[in-house]
Amino acid sequence: MHFGEIEVRHIHGGIFWLDGGSMFGVVPKPLWEKKMPADARNRIPLAANSLLVRAGGKNILVETGNGTKWDAKLRNIYGFAEGDPYLDSLAKVGVKPEQMDVVINTHLHFDHAGGNTRLVDGKLVPTFPNANYVVQRAELEHAMHPTERDRASYYAHDFTPITEAGQWQFVDGDCEILPGISVVKIPGHNLQIQGVQIRGGGKKLMMVADLIPTRHHLPLPWIIAYDLYPLTTLETKRKWIAEFLKNGWIVAFGHDPDFPAGTLHEQDGKVVCEPVDLNS
Repeated sequence: MHFGEIEVRHIHGGIFWLDGGSMFGVVPKPLWEKKMPADARNRIPLAANSLLVRAGGKNILVETGNGTKWDAKLRNIYGFAEGDPYLDSLAKVGVKPEQMDVVINTHLHFDHAGGNTRLVDGKLVPTFPNANYVVQRAELEHAMHPTERDRASYYAHDFTPITEAGQWQFVDGDCEILPGISVVKIPGHNLQIQGVQIRGGGKKLMMVADLIPTRHHLPLPWIIAYDLYPLTTLETKRKWIAEFLKNGWIVAFGHDPDFPAGTLHEQDGKVVCEPVDLNS
């Protein structure tokens, strides 16, 4: 899909499985299971959704997914597929890792930044050797010293090689990365998470990552249990859903396995999602 001179595509990074109760927090299972049925291990399927943006002669990747650096035990827990779904998806649209100019991480949890790095001949290296990796400065600082509450979400091998290679491009707060492409803080999941906005040709899109991981999380109190600051999430969702409804934004969901993107509309007193195909 084109936003003026900016081209945006959805990149599918594969399916993985997380505990359904954790993904819906205080919402009772009889309610959320109607939307996303669980398997025998109480897991629901989630997508690792990414955006490939072409703008100003540059290739920009928003999110890098789970990556491939997983042992057999964790592959079983999370249901990771073999291979590298992200690089396979990029190859299908003719983009090689060395052709990526910018990578934007909304935050550094493993399911959003795991593909930042990979193992080559037993050595950890940046997956995209010529790219600047954009993240909130405070997010990297937190990732290096997480709390007991969220340390299971961070793996140093996803970000330390980027530091060693000198490839970080730090931002502090809301910031324009390139003309028409900006990041904006959307706190709640943690304090440093950022959304990615794309504007052009009279259209607007925002990758909301874990603020609204799937279309089933549109109801304000449907907040994932992983959020460090759920009441902050509530207010951030209230603000942005109102903005999306009022001004017709396309919303890109971080983990929806069926609708990677859509527009929001009010129907019978509820907010519903109409899917949008970014690759049409």
